[in-house]
Amino acid sequence: MGRDVLIYDTTLRDGTQGEQISFSAEEKLKIAQKLDDMGFHYIEGGWPGSNPKDMRFFEMARAVTFKNARLAAFGSTRRPDLSAEKCPNIQALIRAETPVVTVFGKTWDLHATEILGVSLEENLEIIGDTVTYLKSRGKEVIYDAEHFFDGFKNNREYAIKTLQAARSAGADMIVLCDTNGGTLSWEVEKIIRDVAELIPVDLLGIHSHNDCGLAVANSLSALFLGVRMVQGTINGYGERCGNADLISLIGTICVKMKKECIPATTLTSLTGLSRYVSDVANIPPVSTRPYVGRSAFAHKGGVHVSAVMKNPRAYEHADPALVGNQRRVVVSDLAGRSNIEYKAKEFGIELNDNNGVSKKIVQEIKKMEDQGYQFDAAEGSLALLIKKAIGDLEEPFTLESFRVISEKTRMNSSHVQATIKISVGDEHEITAAEGNGPINALDNALRKALRKFYPQIDEMHLVDFRVRILEGSEGTAAKVRVLLESRDDRDVWTTIGVSTNVIEASWQALVDSMQFKLSKQSLNKNNAVEA
Repeated sequence: MGRDVLIYDTTLRDGTQGEQISFSAEEKLKIAQKLDDMGFHYIEGGWPGSNPKDMRFFEMARAVTFKNARLAAFGSTRRPDLSAEKCPNIQALIRAETPVVTVFGKTWDLHATEILGVSLEENLEIIGDTVTYLKSRGKEVIYDAEHFFDGFKNNREYAIKTLQAARSAGADMIVLCDTNGGTLSWEVEKIIRDVAELIPVDLLGIHSHNDCGLAVANSLSALFLGVRMVQGTINGYGERCGNADLISLIGTICVKMKKECIPATTLTSLTGLSRYVSDVANIPPVSTRPYVGRSAFAHKGGVHVSAVMKNPRAYEHADPALVGNQRRVVVSDLAGRSNIEYKAKEFGIELNDNNGVSKKIVQEIKKMEDQGYQFDAAEGSLALLIKKAIGDLEEPFTLESFRVISEKTRMNSSHVQATIKISVGDEHEITAAEGNGPINALDNALRKALRKFYPQIDEMHLVDFRVRILEGSEGTAAKVRVLLESRDDRDVWTTIGVSTNVIEASWQALVDSMQFKLSKQSLNKNNAVEA
């Protein structure tokens, strides 16, 4: 383990204490294998003494060979009334059969006397006995000094004694925990400097919670002073406001601090790891998450885009490719010609601007966004708008008319039917279809009409439908914005419609979605237009 910083992941234990976060034993094992592939040093699998699921995880993990990471079981120090040999929690840690055991003990005198209900001297004995016993069983022992910073501020002398008790008993690493997340960064630095006079910093770790929004900052302050281990969770998941986000930490350690914590070959998988764990947790990714968020390297203002096209360093602190992310330029009413030129190139559209077409496109976008359109969220519609502006879009069909009938009977059953008439060249097609609602019926009828001319329409599917009221003061008569997300086996794209009639707005978005699919042959297929 010759790297500058040791990464200790506690997503599978501390991360699952966050609201709405729950992993099955099978999901935990899959995540652990991903973390191992990334080159993490330690993976905390759970607390085997607390629930059957965590013990089942450890049983399954025995059949897995971890190439890089050492698996850790987590638990508390022994119970005050029992020896370590007879304490069921300690024995559960042994039965987990992990090479590493992480135990936490009371550092804050308040917790020792009022919460645990023991004397300060007995608490020191509990810490020493627990570590000594685990070391005698051949375990690498990491000691988490729970509430260390609060304990230090309340009773410095005693807090230091608890660390010394763990170290004297043979603890391999001592982790200073800001369990309540209330310590400020300059306090962290001052306290660690004080501790480092008694315990070498390369034997120390940091475990920060985010209750003041400082978990990453506090962790970086500790690492700057030479602390060797950093604990955290993927995406900062955890109890209350979460833990230190290992994604942000790894990005900063490797890219900004120029220290090694994971292999350079896996750093480019950082964005994928963040999104994978987000998917397993069923928690939407945070667009603004540093380094890996979809908006982390997105540029919207025209002045910014113009500068980025000349030199990305002008408005980017790092190369997004280093962490597996990518630069994005979005178009809105804040856009300039540079945005349009960049997006056209990204879409694979040849934009000859001799006649000022990009300026005309910008003006049209500003006018449409004033009406409620939002092109930074609908790049499929944006691509069509650009192609129409340069005369490079042959519309595959023309609407002649449509009708939607929704009927509800006294027996509480509903029936929706859409009839549509379109023309393709000189041919006309009239079809009808039913659906679960008016939009679904329209979608079914349009597909039915187009299938005769464009069989590839069956390759695409609608995957999301969002409606937003734009003028709340108008109530049910307000203008609405509809966003449709569609996909085929290659791309994902979003289209938009705006109207005071939700069916009309949905129709606009639906038509754009179909037209985008049918026009993709002329778009650069190497550049997926993503939602």
